[in-house]
Amino acid sequence: MKIVVEYTNTPAELLEVQSAEYAGNFVLHVSFSDGFTRMVDFKPFLANSFHPSIRQYLNENKFKQFEIVDGNLNWNDYELIFPVEDLYRGKI
Repeated sequence: MKIVVEYTNTPAELLEVQSAEYAGNFVLHVSFSDGFTRMVDFKPFLANSFHPSIRQYLNENKFKQFEIVDGNLNWNDYELIFPVEDLYRGKI
């Protein structure tokens, strides 16, 4: 038996966060590198967490201090970060 695997030289498209805007009540309007946009509600995740390093982001002013770093949505130097694919699906 011979197994043949064909590889292409075309790299897979890397999905990245292009922009994000605060829409209010812990919801961000996120735009992705493929042109797709989604409203992502972070409040249930934050409110259901028992960990103080996550719950601190229930402070709206702290939550709004996110950045986009290397295609990722990032808070306070990677203190809070989510997989881009999860944001894309709106499942955090």
